Amino acid sequence: MTEVTTRYVEAIELARSAHSGQYRKGTRIPYLYHLLAVSSLVLEFGGDEDQAIAGLLHDLIEDCGTAHLADLQQRFGPRVSRIVLDCTDGDAEQKRAAITLEERRADWRSRKLRYIAHLRDADPASLLVSACDKLHNARAIVADLEHPGVGSAVFERFTAGQAGTLAYYHSLALVMTERDAAPARQLELTVARMHGLAGTSLREALS
Repeated sequence: MTEVTTRYVEAIELARSAHSGQYRKGTRIPYLYHLLAVSSLVLEFGGDEDQAIAGLLHDLIEDCGTAHLADLQQRFGPRVSRIVLDCTDGDAEQKRAAITLEERRADWRSRKLRYIAHLRDADPASLLVSACDKLHNARAIVADLEHPGVGSAVFERFTAGQAGTLAYYHSLALVMTERDAAPARQLELTVARMHGLAGTSLREALS
């Protein structure tokens, strides 16, 4: 049974302050909601406190910048830092450098291809956190697809659009299943539901 200590509370406060003013794409939902949800999934699927803390902080470098890295290492140690970095496909500074739509799409594609390849050999501790992150994101997309006020317009929020987003989540589900990550089955089912609601065949998504 995993016990959480005051380190976990400290991580919540860091997540809250670092991501202050950030919201889920296309919503006014504070970004902290996603971080808490990912961390909860990590605990649900058997993760330990370090992994749960990494779930809270998995987007710290990616969304808030590399200036947080030294603080992350000092406050939470090398294992949490390694998991966070393993879950990071690019830092905030790199993302800001891509200005035009074409640059953003090219940057997105190269980052996601590297990330998928990285997951094939990632440490199992990091893989669990990544899988929980992707599962929560996939469930959010499905919820919006099912919402009559959103539907397929949800894909307009994403740089890769509908086809690229569907293909990416299909690839994630495959690698998580191949690696036997604990949330793999739930991710697989959620991605299948995503495809069905989008009304796009897998062949179309991958073309």
